[in-house]
Amino acid sequence: MELAYIPSPAEGVWYLGPFPLRAYAICIIIGVGVAVWLGNRRWIARGGTAGTVADVALWAVPFGLVGGRLYHVVTSYELYFGEGREPIRALYVWEGGLGIWGAVALGAVGAWIGCRRRGLPLPAWADAVAPGLALAQAIGRWGNWFNQELFGRPTDLPWALEIDPEHRPLATPELATYHPTFLYESLWCVGVALLVIWADRRFTLGHGRAFALYVAAYTVGRFWIEYLRVDDAYHILGLRLNNWTSLLVFLGAVVYFVLSARRRPGREAPETLVGRDGPEPSDGADGEPADTGEAAETGEAAETGEAAEADDAEQAGSGQKSDGSAKEKKSGEAGGAAEPSARSASTQPS
Repeated sequence: MELAYIPSPAEGVWYLGPFPLRAYAICIIIGVGVAVWLGNRRWIARGGTAGTVADVALWAVPFGLVGGRLYHVVTSYELYFGEGREPIRALYVWEGGLGIWGAVALGAVGAWIGCRRRGLPLPAWADAVAPGLALAQAIGRWGNWFNQELFGRPTDLPWALEIDPEHRPLATPELATYHPTFLYESLWCVGVALLVIWADRRFTLGHGRAFALYVAAYTVGRFWIEYLRVDDAYHILGLRLNNWTSLLVFLGAVVYFVLSARRRPGREAPETLVGRDGPEPSDGADGEPADTGEAAETGEAAETGEAAEADDAEQAGSGQKSDGSAKEKKSGEAGGAAEPSARSASTQPS
């Protein structure tokens, strides 16, 4: 008899009139909200504009949900297709079954589309949301608790999870308590989020390296947690499919982290995070003119005025020179006329 254990919820769905409120969906929604909130704060701190993370998330989240469900259905198709199965249940996301690998892969495609539309670097956006994604996973795992699914091997530890008879494995229907793998992964993801936040501040991670650290750290935990689970899964060389996936993704994340640090050290410049819809420069406290066009027009007008004044002065000088020349010419003509008169007078007899 177990002296202590974690009880499973009696209900995983509540009804608001005819509308069901499912705990699994609520956990996912809360997780997405936390990820967007934290990602927005980190994006602004890096020099980006408020609301950008949410705008890109409008593309990333739907793609991620579809990708997560596709990965689950493809790797567990026997649950939905075959004799006695109901293929329509492959669409029942609220019953559980979202593969994190598919969610991240297809979610990245959606994020790429959103960033491309805004003219933003995808690696910088991924760095901003990385710890928020880890927290979203930590919250989302509690949906497994409400559904009494994806638990581990039987155990009598004080923190063992009690599972109702209808949810127990067929091989051990008489055993009531199992490893709470949902709790293990939830706590691990919280640790991953804190690790990424600390490392990002300490080493100024950029160009996708904070996201790579999140992926690498998560896969380490997922490997040993996956090893404890007893739900049906494909095995390759004695390891579950998700163990191999964790190993390969871990290696890919580490390689990217190292190569990125060598080729592009530091972090993206803040001006690259504004995108095509960023704010216009303001005049305000920095004393810069609000409208450079008006300043240019003012400068052009001043230059035109100065040029006009110079032309007027030049014309005035030319006029004075012309008047002097005319006067000299008239004086010369008068002198020339007087000279013959004097000469004629001197030749006349006295």
